[in-house]
This record gives sequence, structure tokens and C-alpha cells, in this order.
Amino acid sequence: MSTELIYDVVVIGGGINGTGIAADAAGRGLSVLLCEQNDLGSATSSASSKLIHGGLRYLEYFDFGLVRESLQERRILLKSAPHLVRPMRFVVPYNKLLRPFWIIRLGLFLYDLMGQARVFKRSKTIYFNTSDPYSPLNRTIRKGFIYSDCFGDDARLVLANALRAERSGAEIAPRTRCLSAERHENEWRVLLENTITKQHYTIKANALINATGPWVEECIKSVFHMEPKHHIRLVKGSHIIVPKLYDREQAYVLQHKDGRVVFVIPYLKQFTLIGTTDVDFHGDPLNVKIDFQEKEYLCELVSEYFHHPLKPQQILYSWSGVRPLIDEKANALASLNRGYKLELNISAQEKLPLINVFGGKLTTYRILAEKALDMLTPFFSQAGSAWTAKRPLPGGDLPDSDLTAFLEKLAVDFQWLPSSLLMRYAHSYGTLTYSLLQGTKDISDLGEDLGHGLYEKEVIYLLQKEWARTAEDILWRRSKLGLNFSAVEQEKLKIWLEKNAHDYIEDAKQIIPVALNNKRKSG
Repeated sequence: MSTELIYDVVVIGGGINGTGIAADAAGRGLSVLLCEQNDLGSATSSASSKLIHGGLRYLEYFDFGLVRESLQERRILLKSAPHLVRPMRFVVPYNKLLRPFWIIRLGLFLYDLMGQARVFKRSKTIYFNTSDPYSPLNRTIRKGFIYSDCFGDDARLVLANALRAERSGAEIAPRTRCLSAERHENEWRVLLENTITKQHYTIKANALINATGPWVEECIKSVFHMEPKHHIRLVKGSHIIVPKLYDREQAYVLQHKDGRVVFVIPYLKQFTLIGTTDVDFHGDPLNVKIDFQEKEYLCELVSEYFHHPLKPQQILYSWSGVRPLIDEKANALASLNRGYKLELNISAQEKLPLINVFGGKLTTYRILAEKALDMLTPFFSQAGSAWTAKRPLPGGDLPDSDLTAFLEKLAVDFQWLPSSLLMRYAHSYGTLTYSLLQGTKDISDLGEDLGHGLYEKEVIYLLQKEWARTAEDILWRRSKLGLNFSAVEQEKLKIWLEKNAHDYIEDAKQIIPVALNNKRKSG
């Protein structure tokens, strides 16, 4: 065991909150280690509705603070990661039996008012042409509303924050589980386990942040041996992917009689994403999956609003995530608080802080991280001030945040690159596309095509720069090509990784915190 390394901060959990916190902390000049028991963003953070939004329906519960904060963060994320976050128009078909017309219109007026930004078109009432052959809606629906929000790549936002943290000096350690953490006189002693080799390592820290999402209470009890002061309610949200239901770029917001709304969103040009459900969950969040009742729920609601009925048999793929919602003893799942709480725990000597993160959502991860570090910095005289609001995420430094102009520049610089591949690279990597394509002059320099435009060059880049290790990491979280790959093609990628991964990564068989192989010490 090693007990030499001392970090200012150890962050437990490699989802969107954990990576956001690690990035903020490292950028303030603190030495940081982030550990994640699986792949980065492999749980709740890659199983969302992919929306960067204020939460229009939260206005019904008078949660104006959360909506206002979320809309402010929506604007910041659109500017800091324009390759991963883009504006989208959302259509709400009106159903007079569910919500009065004036309530929806008033809600949209407030939403526009709180989310002021020139890039977003304002909401308005619309009337549907019932003879429009391209409209997917039931012909009996004659009016509705349209408003603006954003769609984003959740898993790649996690990776962008991990890259930001690493660039600022943080050590990123996926597949590293925190087994225990105890306060000693002047330090935390943290026992880590490599989940591949089962080797154990002990490191030291001055502060800990528990950002384990749905595991937050379990972590407090089993890792820190404490009792949590706040509680979460685990809620399963499931999504389905079906063949493209319509050709327009707008999304639809469908109201359900249970008070929830379901989003129907264009996805990867060929598909439609539909979700989400709200179901109480009991068990291990790693084993969450959709059930048939949820599939029926989503298909039946779409069939109520769309003139072509949707059947469960049409579902191509599904995912489920467990959301850790703050438990305020609300009976209705729809009314549960989507906000977050930060709990500061310090020793009797008022040092060695621990921050536990309860709740949170994709849109508000950055401000959550900033508030967590503001709580922590009084314990570190060397810590700098908040900085993430005005800095682009890695890959997001597009001139004037203009993705169209950036695509045009890429097309000139890499004329030999197929347009479909250029488009995917730009949306996934932004300006990091130049790092990915470094040293290439024609298509042959990309190596073998392992399927659907996934060339060896990109796989090697993901192994070396983005902590990918498995076919699942590459296909479902980093490239989104999993929906295109057949079982045979997936097996081909697995075989390639087994044969070649060790040539490109030092820790192909033994994945441990990089710093544990270094001799750096920090006090």
C-alpha cells in the first residue's frame, strides 16, 4: 500500500457533479484526485433526457429559484460548450382537460422573462394546419405553444469536465472504488481499490467531496461510517429509442393526465428519443432497467398525440437511470424537488471538511460545483476564486461560439473527410477535432474503419485521451454509435481492443490513479 500522496481534495464519483467539482477545484489551484468506480458518466449522468433546460413544469410548483438558476446555467453552457449544447424548439400540443390555456401561456411568459438571451426565440401560441402531411400530430389537435430550450450530449459533458480538470492538474481515476475514508489527526486516509486488479491503495487528503449521486447515502454510511442528515428518494427514469417518427427538427412536449410531461426529441438524425418515466426505485442503481409497463406508458402517450400509433415492438433501444431526488416526503413523484443540497461536515477541530452532495441535475452541475468549492475554499488559503462561468470547456472554444462557421473551417482544412464524419467529430469534439486528426492527410491515415465511420485513429484517441477502455465506453458514451453497430460489429471492436489496446495505454491491464505511479507530493 502507498500512503505517500497527499491531495488537497479527493472527489468521489465521476458523474457530471463529480467531474464538475474536480474541474472547479483544480482550476482554483488545489491538488485534486477524482475516483470513479466504473467509467466516467456511466450511471445517471449518461441516462438522462439529454436536455439543458430550466424545467418549465417546475413553475407549477412555484420553484422559481431553481428555474431561474437553471436558465442562467443554460445560457452559460450554451456559450462554454457550443459543440455539445444547442438550442431547440419545443412544441406543446394543447389539451384543455389537463392545464388551462392561460396557465401555460403565463408559464411560458415567465420562462422567457427569466431566461432572457438573444439566442433563444421567444415562446408563442401556434395553430396547427390539420392538413399538413408532415405533422406527426393527431388531426384533432388544433393549437398549442412553442418555446426554446437546449439539447445536449450528457456523457460528453462529463468527459469535457474531466478533461478540464485534468488540464488544470487533477488526477482522474476511473475504475477506482473508494472503500473507506477515516479522519486521523491531520488528514483523511482514503482506501481505494482498483476494480480491475482488486489492488488496494491508501492515499491522504485534506478534504473529501462525496458526489456519488444515487449512492450518496450508502457512501456516507459505508465509507464514512456516519449517518446522513438529508435523504434522497431514488426515482427511475426510463427512455426509449424508436425509428424516426417525423422529419422536423423540433421536439414535442406531451402532457400526461398524471401531471408529468414526456419529451419526444429528434435523435442522431435517424431516431426519436422518448422519455422519461418516474418510478420509485429500490435496489442497486447499477442494475436499473426499463420494465414493460414503462414501455407501454411512453408508447400509449405518444399514440394519444400522434396520428400514427406507437407500439412497444417498435422500440430499438432503451436506457434507464436512477435520479437521486431530495426526499421531502412528497406523495407525487412529479412534485419532488429537482434541486440540490450541499452538506458540510467538519471534524471537532473544525478542519478536514467533507461535503456530501444530495440531488442535482445535468443543467445545474456547474453552479453546484461552484457553490461546493465556495464552501470548501475557506479551509485552503491558497485557493483561488470562482472561474468556470466565463471559460469554455475543452473543445468549446469556437470563434464567437459559432458551430456553423467552425464546420465550414473544418471542411476547408480536411477536404478529404466525409461530411457525415466531419459533422460527428465537430459535435463530439469541437476544436479538439484538430487533436484527434493530428498528422492525418487523407482517409487512409485514419486506419481501419471498424464500422460506421469509427476508425482506428478515433479509437486510439479515446483510449489515450478520454479514459475509454471497453467497446461500451466507446460506442455508447463517447461516440453514440452503439445504435448503428450490429452484434457482429460490436464483437469486432472488442477483439480489436483485446489485441491492440495495450499498445496505446500504459494501464491497459492495471488501471490505477496515474499519480500513484508518480513521486509527486503535495501538502
